[in-house]
Amino acid sequence: ASVLLVVLQVSGAASTAALPIVINTWAFRKAAETAWRVLQLGGSELDAVERGCGQCEIDQCDGSVGYGGSPDESGETTLDAMIMDGNTMEVGAVADLRHIKNAIGVARKVIEYTKHTLLVGESASLFAVRMGFPYEDLTTQKSLSMYSKWLNESCQPNYWKNVVPDSSKSCGPYKRPEEVTCKEQTILQRSIRNHDTIGMVVIGGNGTVVSGTSTNGAIHKIPGRVGDSPIAGAGSYADSTAGGAAATGDGDIMMRFLPSYQAVEYMRMGIDPTVACQKVISRIQKYAPKFFGAVICANTTGSYGAACNKIPGFTEFHFMVSSPLLSQPTEQVVDCI
Repeated sequence: ASVLLVVLQVSGAASTAALPIVINTWAFRKAAETAWRVLQLGGSELDAVERGCGQCEIDQCDGSVGYGGSPDESGETTLDAMIMDGNTMEVGAVADLRHIKNAIGVARKVIEYTKHTLLVGESASLFAVRMGFPYEDLTTQKSLSMYSKWLNESCQPNYWKNVVPDSSKSCGPYKRPEEVTCKEQTILQRSIRNHDTIGMVVIGGNGTVVSGTSTNGAIHKIPGRVGDSPIAGAGSYADSTAGGAAATGDGDIMMRFLPSYQAVEYMRMGIDPTVACQKVISRIQKYAPKFFGAVICANTTGSYGAACNKIPGFTEFHFMVSSPLLSQPTEQVVDCI
């Protein structure tokens, strides 16, 4: 037994795993720094995720998180967010949230003050106001100009199919044709710049896992559309007995596979976080080889990894890691598979 103990200590020292750890999608450095600072100052893992993702809501990270970006077909910006506590398995989430800038803050209040998991639309905004959040306009000059540019380009790209008038050539209103004829569906090439989410996993020194996401969703989405971000197991997942994961990319495709839940289950089986992330991406590839997406994974020892699907214009994925082994929050990159 004593020999075994020595071996474990040596392998532990050699490994690059350490707690606490903060990992988040994309090179959103300020979000990573904010979450890390919260932990250093003694804040909880929930605080770290809420403040870290909230930093992106304030900074309008890449225009794909927070107010003033990704207007929908009617020109409105709406927000989706979730936060998950891996100790209690509680989730708070909001979707199609209007007029409230701090979406992940509202999601946290869903855990703290309700027995629900997900609140949506105008009613979620009323809940937020009751919780003390200011009711404000999420539209900016920038989002208005994105909207008018899109209208001037015959509403291209959009998310309709099999409708009249032809959605690949003209604006709506669309309706279903009298005679349903099967026609080749054009694949929407969304801009690879549309990073569309911050996803974050925080694991504390005691092994508590918390995950969260925040996004303003797919640009020019059909009003009412909700993607993977606020759905537990899709946008992110946390379980303090196994680890945490978060996804980013084409939510309409990715959410069908519950990639974050699947990644955590792979890690529970003892699979390395990088391999867990890769396995999740390969599962989706079988059905949607051209999907845009990436996953980040971290297990309860502080090992972490990421994976992405290789498509033209997206061959590597950048993400942030903060841990005691790094002098500061550090951008890392993986090649897509």
